[in-house]
Amino acid sequence: MNSKYVLLGGLYFVQGMPYGLQSGLLPIHLRSVGLSFTKIGLAKMLYLPWILKMLWAPFVDQYYTKQTWLVLSMSGLVITCLACAMMAPESNLLPIAAMLLLMNFFSSVQDIAVDGVAVWLLGQHEIGYGNTIQVVAYKLGSVLAGGGLLTLIHLLGWRILFLLLALVYLLAILYVWRASELRLLLGRTSQDGQSQARTFNPLRILQQLLRVPGTLWTAGFVLLYKLGEQGAVTMFPLFLLDHGFSPQQLGFWNGVVAMVFSIMGSSLGGQLISKQREPLSLLKALFLFRFSSLTLQTFLVFTYDNGVSLFKGAAILSIFVQHFSGGLITTLAFSTMMQCTQKADGSIQATHYSFLATLEVLGKLVFSTIVGSMVDWLGFTFSFCCFLLLSFTSVLYVLTAPPGGG
Repeated sequence: MNSKYVLLGGLYFVQGMPYGLQSGLLPIHLRSVGLSFTKIGLAKMLYLPWILKMLWAPFVDQYYTKQTWLVLSMSGLVITCLACAMMAPESNLLPIAAMLLLMNFFSSVQDIAVDGVAVWLLGQHEIGYGNTIQVVAYKLGSVLAGGGLLTLIHLLGWRILFLLLALVYLLAILYVWRASELRLLLGRTSQDGQSQARTFNPLRILQQLLRVPGTLWTAGFVLLYKLGEQGAVTMFPLFLLDHGFSPQQLGFWNGVVAMVFSIMGSSLGGQLISKQREPLSLLKALFLFRFSSLTLQTFLVFTYDNGVSLFKGAAILSIFVQHFSGGLITTLAFSTMMQCTQKADGSIQATHYSFLATLEVLGKLVFSTIVGSMVDWLGFTFSFCCFLLLSFTSVLYVLTAPPGGG
């Protein structure tokens, strides 16, 4: 296998672990101990560093090498994991929340550095496969720290869980530190970057980013493309938890098996975009398919009967379809982002990609934060109707896109 794919796969794998921990394990764990949907939704505020990462992206772009930033950020993740291992979530969640917030800060720095490596390393003919590896490896890391550990947390315990995560990050640091190819490549990019004028003027940086062709349309797309789907992905497992499914069952079906379907979708997306370099026509068909699957899931929310096995099977199947289509769309979305970023000057590529990635996280996070309150206020049935309407908004945006995505 191409060594650059192995490198990117390993980096994106460890990058996915904090997200899996907080999106797959934490909500179900908090609900199982009796927290309201509103408080679970507010826990999404721990992702705040992902929205603010544009503040430190220019530093990662213009100072030191990406290898240095990778070692520093993952060292911080080791420390936060060890700190979490020393805490008891049953007694006080506030110190753990502080550590998770710090974990997200270090993960956001790591994300900037890894994305900068990917944009620099991948040629035009490698974007499809490279983004498949990005999405699949990220999801595998998410599965390990989310669904897999949720299934085993009653055996491992909270302390062992975080000690294992710290060990994984230590191994990743050793790999990055000894990666001679990475050191040579990033050393050369660092030398090239020294000739560029450094600037931290936010207005000037934003003007440079927006001048890159296709940026405005791509920015709108990444803000909207998860609308509706994100609410369903967040709330449907909790709906099932309230209707007879156990945390262990959800950890297996929603956290592990469904993620296999998501990875299958991501892999297929990479194959498709490698054969058809323009992803927009594929996105139009996939958005319609996703809207149809969300319609079916909304119907299940209205009619669900936990005493009928057929409904349980249909609910699990709807999760699989949802994750499969989501994986396809995510790979195509990140390929669209990377194609846009590669039009930018090399001195701002990591910042440009971080700008688009920040908007992608913002689009998911803002909505995910309020869906808990929406369900507490409106109930599941009316909330899923809202999710369906929002999903249709993203369908319209893609269907009316200009040729070439702006």
